[in-house]
Amino acid sequence: MIPARFASVVFGFILSGLMSFLVSGIATIRTAGVPPDLLSLWVGAWVPSWLIAFPAVLVVAPLTRRLVGKLVRQEP
Repeated sequence: MIPARFASVVFGFILSGLMSFLVSGIATIRTAGVPPDLLSLWVGAWVPSWLIAFPAVLVVAPLTRRLVGKLVRQEP
């Protein structure tokens, strides 16, 4: 089991993996259609996307939390 202090990193890892998987799949299908080697093209687009998405999520998530905190009224 992973220690709780790594929760935000694990969250970012999983979120960036899932989001980059979905977005790269949509982009691949829009660009290439549905060729016989779709899975190979998709994974070829997904891996480099995830390598960029993971550190980006780690940097952007705290900024997003702060922005949301300013935009959302706190309940009493």
